[in-house]
Amino acid sequence: MGPAYKQQTTSEGAKLAGVNKVILVGNLGRDPELRSTNNGLQIAKFSLATTEKRNDEEQTEWHNVVAFGRQAETAGQYLKKGSKVYIEGSLHTSNYEKDGEKRYRTEITCRNFQFLDSRPQEPRQQSLKPDEVEEDFTDDIPF
Repeated sequence: MGPAYKQQTTSEGAKLAGVNKVILVGNLGRDPELRSTNNGLQIAKFSLATTEKRNDEEQTEWHNVVAFGRQAETAGQYLKKGSKVYIEGSLHTSNYEKDGEKRYRTEITCRNFQFLDSRPQEPRQQSLKPDEVEEDFTDDIPF
């Protein structure tokens, strides 16, 4: 995994920086699929749906996301189908051959993600009902 940008030059020699950055907010289409490499690196793969509303019509795009290392471990532990997440990463395309035909697969390599689902709140302390309040005031209160 290289940096999200690469230095390029124009024909005049001016330097331009290429940027490969993707930001998505969407919902998981399936539970993350976890694997480990031979050297123990964790890999998580999952699909992410992003939906835009245009002219009262919804259009959903599906994205293939892959996370590595600690990101993969966290995704495997806490994300599940339907989870809403914010993902930052970069776009990567690979090719392979199937049935003699060259095919392409585009994935988002996740560099960072944040949970957007509301988390269950801590149970509140129950307040006592008026008839359960103990009155053991021994001091006389002057007012």
